[in-house]
Amino acid sequence: MEFHKKDPIFLQIVEMICEKILTKTWIEGDKIPSVRELAVNIEVNPNTVMRSYAYLQERGIIQNKRGVGYFVADHAYDDTMALMKSSFIKNDLPIFFKAIRLMEINFDELKERYKKFDKEKGKDEDKQ
Repeated sequence: MEFHKKDPIFLQIVEMICEKILTKTWIEGDKIPSVRELAVNIEVNPNTVMRSYAYLQERGIIQNKRGVGYFVADHAYDDTMALMKSSFIKNDLPIFFKAIRLMEINFDELKERYKKFDKEKGKDEDKQ
């Protein structure tokens, strides 16, 4: 995993896990990698992964079954969607709005570009 300087690493790990849930790579009830396993795979300190797991557990997205491991919780998809939307609206949308205002990009142009993006993304997913 490549990390960027903008956000703390534990939040970037949270985002990666949330993306796996939203893309349904991991679904409710799935066992997820142990703290140590994920730490080795993405080359971070296990304490950082533990912090990410604690964050997600507090929000009901994952759950720990003592002695067994961590699992995707019931309703994780909906809870993840709510968490990610809230974060996007609070943190990313204001930056996006400022950028399109500065570059004088109107909503019609955005709509057309999104349609093109969505169409191309659909083709990419069909190939997989």
